[in-house]
Amino acid sequence: MIKRLHWLAAAIVCGLSAPAFSDPVKVVAAENFYGDLATQIGGANVAVTSILSNPDDDPHLFEASAETAKALSDAKIVIVNGVDYDSWMEKLLGASKAAGRKEILVGALVGRKAGDNPHLWYDPAYMKAAAKALVADLIAVDAAHKADYEQAGAKFLDSLKPLDDKIAAMRKSYAGQPVTASEPVFGYLADLIGLKVRNEKYALAIMNNAEPTPSEVAAFENDLKGKKVKVMLYNAQASEPAVGKLVQLAKDNGIPVVGVSETPTRGMLLSLASCTSLATAGSLACAL
Repeated sequence: MIKRLHWLAAAIVCGLSAPAFSDPVKVVAAENFYGDLATQIGGANVAVTSILSNPDDDPHLFEASAETAKALSDAKIVIVNGVDYDSWMEKLLGASKAAGRKEILVGALVGRKAGDNPHLWYDPAYMKAAAKALVADLIAVDAAHKADYEQAGAKFLDSLKPLDDKIAAMRKSYAGQPVTASEPVFGYLADLIGLKVRNEKYALAIMNNAEPTPSEVAAFENDLKGKKVKVMLYNAQASEPAVGKLVQLAKDNGIPVVGVSETPTRGMLLSLASCTSLATAGSLACAL
């Protein structure tokens, strides 16, 4: 009996001396919208670093620093957009292999490749796929909090329902309506709504920091002057003088202009669904 009591006491002491919580899982996201996703799903169990969080930074031109490489070396999970949007991150991952590190390349996950529209986070289905992959990876590296991750993942998927409903309602009302865009930031949602997007070659050139051809510029201007489109969409976080002229031309001709955010600001990150895509969809609906 005494031996049993000694054993029980020793077990209690060992249990009390063990740490109550493990270290948080280190997650690195190339962009802050994926960092926000990781925060929503991981909660207090994760420590998230978002490399790109400044709306003034151009992801296509961003250059990684030694600090970025250090963050990757410590990460258990890395989330990358792919589709040539953040190729600097893919190069870093290739140059610094880490045993056991989980890597979520969203573009590859959803079957998108170089040359496709890289603004994947504007498609709710793609964000759902990223969320599910993240839940699986978090459970793989931190099984002790499996229930937490599953519950938070389900909550995130539910949070996208208002956006799905908004898209369905807008498709019924606006499918087939002609619009134009200076960049394809809103492209995936435009397709889901059923909008007819014009001047796509111009938009791709601007996105890739290339010079649109004179004929592409003329076609864009003619659409605005001739009121052939219902709305003009533009990247509100870019400052291309040529795009600024088109925005002014749209306003001069009574064409509603809707700004689209590429890298969400801190205030917009409270809810990916309602504060990013949903807000833009709402603005577009008002304009149409």
